[in-house]
Amino acid sequence: MTTSFRLALAQVNLSVGDVQDNTSKIIEFAHQAKLEHDAHVIAFPELTVTGYPPEDLLLHQGMRIRVAESVERLKSEISGIGVIVGYPEYVDDTIYNSLALIADGQILANYRKRLLPNYAVFDEKRYFEQGDGVCIVKFAGVDLGLTICEDTWYPGPVEETIEQGAQIVVNINASPFSIGIQDRRERVIADRLTGGQVPMAYVNWVGGQDELLFDGGSLVMKANGEPGFRAPRFKEGIYVTQFEVQETAKPVPGEIDPIKSVEPSVYEGLVMGVRDYVNTHGFPGVVIGLSGGVDSALTLAVAVDALGAERVSAIMMPSRYTSDMSLEDAQAMADGLGVEYHVIPIEPMFNVTLEVLSEIFAGLAPDTTEENIQARCRGIILMAISNKTGKMVLTTGNKSEMAVGYATLYGDMAGGFAPIKDCSKTLVYALCHYRNTVSPIIPERIITREPTAELREDQKDSDSLPPYDVLDPILESFIEEDLSVDQIVDRGFDKEVVVRVLEMVKRNEYKRRQSPPGIRVSRRAFGRDWRYPIMSGYRWKK
Repeated sequence: MTTSFRLALAQVNLSVGDVQDNTSKIIEFAHQAKLEHDAHVIAFPELTVTGYPPEDLLLHQGMRIRVAESVERLKSEISGIGVIVGYPEYVDDTIYNSLALIADGQILANYRKRLLPNYAVFDEKRYFEQGDGVCIVKFAGVDLGLTICEDTWYPGPVEETIEQGAQIVVNINASPFSIGIQDRRERVIADRLTGGQVPMAYVNWVGGQDELLFDGGSLVMKANGEPGFRAPRFKEGIYVTQFEVQETAKPVPGEIDPIKSVEPSVYEGLVMGVRDYVNTHGFPGVVIGLSGGVDSALTLAVAVDALGAERVSAIMMPSRYTSDMSLEDAQAMADGLGVEYHVIPIEPMFNVTLEVLSEIFAGLAPDTTEENIQARCRGIILMAISNKTGKMVLTTGNKSEMAVGYATLYGDMAGGFAPIKDCSKTLVYALCHYRNTVSPIIPERIITREPTAELREDQKDSDSLPPYDVLDPILESFIEEDLSVDQIVDRGFDKEVVVRVLEMVKRNEYKRRQSPPGIRVSRRAFGRDWRYPIMSGYRWKK
C-alpha cells in the first residue's frame, strides 16, 4: 500500500526576539498549509519561536516566559496539521536548542539538537546543552526522523536516525548565506544519505538579521544524493513537497530552482539585507553620501532596489579636490534612479576647521590630517540629515578598505549600516557590472575610472595601496583561509607586499571595532566571526 505524504517547508522571515508576532506567523502559515495545500505536516526553521540567533536574549527571564506562552498557544490554536517548530527548551537551569512536533493540542515528539556549532558566526555552546539520542515519530502513516541543522554537517545523528527506521529525515536549519554555501550544503546532505534509502527534507530561514543573511534554499534531497526539489533563495514562502511512501519514501519530483552564480546571489542578498535591517528598525528611509565613485554607486543601487527611490536620499558633498567627472556622474546616477538628490559643498566647513586649527597646525606640513577633516565634514552633514529626517546613514566602504584601514573613523565610516562591508573591491566591480545587465543604472565611467578618494590633488588609491588585483587575493588568503605569510607568498606574491598588507590589517583593528555592522557574504567577515585583538605584539615575520 502506498501512502501519499505532503510536507510543507516554511521558508520564513521572522524577527529575533518578537516571540508573539513570530508565533502568530507560525499559526498563519500552518493554517495556510492545511487549507490551501492540504499538507500533513509543515516544518519551520531552527529556533522559529525566538528567531535566530537570539544570543543573550535567551538568558532573560522574560524570554523564558514568552517561549512557554508561545508553545501553549501553538498547542491550542493549531489543529488538523502537524507543526515542526524550533524553540529554546528551558529545563531548570539548562537550555536546549530543540524542536517539537505539535498537533491537535499535544507535543507528539521533542528533539534536542546534538551537535552544537561553536565556530565562525556560531557560539551555541555559550547557551545550549547538547541533546542525545534520535527522534522518530510516526505521523500520517510515515516515520519521520527529526534533526536540527548541525546534526547534518557531521556523521552520526542522521545516519543513526536512518538506521533506527526513519522513512524521511526532516532537518530544520538556521544556515547563514555565504558565497558558495548552497553547493556545500547539498554536498554535505548527499554525503549523509549516499547509499541509503531515505530522503531528507531541509528547511532554512530567509532574511537579514544584523550581520547575518539567511538565503533559504530549502530542499528535498533524494536518497541517492540528488535534489528532488529546491526552493527559490531569498524568497519567503510555503513550499509543499510530496512523498510516495511504501517501505521507503520517494519524493515526487518538484521544481528545482537553479543555483545562481556569485554576482546575482550576492546582489539579491545585499538587497534583502538592507531591506530587512531598515524596515525592522523602523527607519523611514536612508541617506547616502554619493561621491561619483564605484562604492557609493553600488550602495545607492542596492538601497533603491531594497527600499524604492522614494525612501532614498543621495548627497553629493564636493570639495576643492572633487572632479567635474565625479559631479557629472553622481548627478547622472541620482537622476537615473529618481532619488532625492542634493549637492552640499564642504569647502566652507573645511576652511573654517583649518582656520580654527591654524595655530596648532602652524609649521606642520599638510598630510592625511587634512584629508580626514574633509571626510569628517561629510560625516557631520550626513549624520545631521539623519538626525533631522530620521533616515539612517548607509556607509559605502568595502571590505578591502576596511581591512587595511583605508577609511576615516568618524568620517566615511560614520553611519548605521554598511551594506558592502564584506564585499572586496574586486567583487564591488563585479556587482556593478552585474547590476547593469539588469538595467544600466550605473554610468560606465564610474566603473572604468581609476579609483580615487579625491581628498588631495591627483590622488589615486594606488598611491597608498597595492593594486586591487594584488591586494584582494592577499586579503582573502589571510582573512578567509588563515594562511601564513610564507603560504601566501607561495601563491606568487611578493613577501614585502604581503607583510605590508598584513601589518595594515593588524594596525587598523581598532577602526573596525568602531564601524557599523554590515552584511556578511564571504566565509569570514569583519564582525562576529572575526576576533583579532586590538593590542597585539604578534609579528608577521621574525
